[in-house]
Amino acid sequence: MRTVSGRTDHVVVVGAGLAGLSAALHLIGAGRKVTVLERAEHPGGRAGRVDLDGPAGRYQVDTGPTVLTMPDLVESTLAAVGEKLGDRLELIQLDPAYQARFADGSTIGVHTDPDRMETEIAERIGPADAAGYRRLRRWLTALYQAEINTFIGANLDSPLSLLTPDLARLAALGGFGRLGPRVGRFVKDERLRRLFSFQSLYAGVAPDRALAAYGVIAYMDTVAGVYFPRGGMRALPTALADAATAAGGTIRYRSRVTGLARRGGRAVGVRYLDPAGGPALLAADAVVLTADLPAAYQLLGRAPGRPLAVRWAPSAVVLHAGGPAPADSPKENGLAHHTLSFGAAWSHTFRQILHRGELMSDPSLLLTRPTATDPTLAPPGHQLYYLLAPCPNTERAQLDWDRIGPAYAEELRGVLAQRGIPELSSPMQVSRLVTPADWARDGLAAGTPFSAAHTFAQTGPFRPANLVRGWSNVVLAGCGTTPGVGVPPVLISGRLAALRITATPPESDRRP
Repeated sequence: MRTVSGRTDHVVVVGAGLAGLSAALHLIGAGRKVTVLERAEHPGGRAGRVDLDGPAGRYQVDTGPTVLTMPDLVESTLAAVGEKLGDRLELIQLDPAYQARFADGSTIGVHTDPDRMETEIAERIGPADAAGYRRLRRWLTALYQAEINTFIGANLDSPLSLLTPDLARLAALGGFGRLGPRVGRFVKDERLRRLFSFQSLYAGVAPDRALAAYGVIAYMDTVAGVYFPRGGMRALPTALADAATAAGGTIRYRSRVTGLARRGGRAVGVRYLDPAGGPALLAADAVVLTADLPAAYQLLGRAPGRPLAVRWAPSAVVLHAGGPAPADSPKENGLAHHTLSFGAAWSHTFRQILHRGELMSDPSLLLTRPTATDPTLAPPGHQLYYLLAPCPNTERAQLDWDRIGPAYAEELRGVLAQRGIPELSSPMQVSRLVTPADWARDGLAAGTPFSAAHTFAQTGPFRPANLVRGWSNVVLAGCGTTPGVGVPPVLISGRLAALRITATPPESDRRP
């Protein structure tokens, strides 16, 4: 594994998102002095937050990811500084992880427990697919075991780094085939095939085109389980930030980084605007950049050469809304924490988003109701909702989102009502709409929060590397670099960035 060179006693981490906080904790645990510079007033990065005040009180909105999997990665990140997860964070496992609703009116609960899931499938579909689910679960688990140490959790310096026994295992499992057809070998019912392959959209690729290796995301959802932190997803970065400062790290909020000071091929400091807007310089022995790729490359002065331009993942329209719980719906119509509402169309919608630059004519949607698990996120007797609709990014389609966004949000609310989910059709006390135009204004490439798509040419050692050519002591972390997009991968990316630095002993530990 290649590492940075020279002294690494004081490391400056740019960004207090999940990747930056993970890097900071692992660096502190390895004995480095760490300062984190964050432009916002709080930690989180893409796992952001906003509070919306309505006539009944405050709604605590998470603006980023709503699905938390692989809590052992959170635990190991905190353990880097001797902390225990349970002392910082209360995680609640969701059951079902998702409730899926289909165009024919049927529903399927996605349970992590294998016996419950097998019973669910047997009762709703039949014994053949219930048995197929067991085989699928074993395959997903084998995929994860083949990938986690070599392909996901390791620094890869070149394609030759893949030449391990795990590569043969992954090939034997069919990991280099296509995800959708591979899942179809285990379960024949179209609804189940969707439930165990839609996760590839998190990686920016349609299921029928995604590498079967990305079934590992389905493993995280359907085998390892889905969790929710009490206090909302914002509680996760808060816990990591608190642990970092308790261990001796420093986080400077409202500090916008503007550039790097360079001497030869090394970064010797980070330029930023302090909270008052004045220019400042912080000396650094090494730097971890977690900004979105184009922003990171701008700080570095150039983007590294690639044979192909980066292909960006699709984007999303997100509607946050809060209001009184519908009085006429028993137990809120049984609405789960996470509801997947599938339209009748499937492959056609991917072609619309990925190739034609069109909005989905028959949308499949994710509706999250965090107050199902933590009612304190909204005023008493009120509910908080998060509706996500995949859509083209701003490179694929130049849509006038400021004009069409509100009308599209209303259309989506109507679609849910037609499908028997009336909650969002009621008057809302608060709402906040986020479109690709908003993501772009926030500095995210192609107006997408999902960064670079996980095509074959942007996977593993072919993904933008976390070591930067021309800089001997700068490392990248975050969803644009290895291993990729999602809460578990960005936590891993922070650890991998720290390993690039901590393999070099600090100056104070060196012998003359």
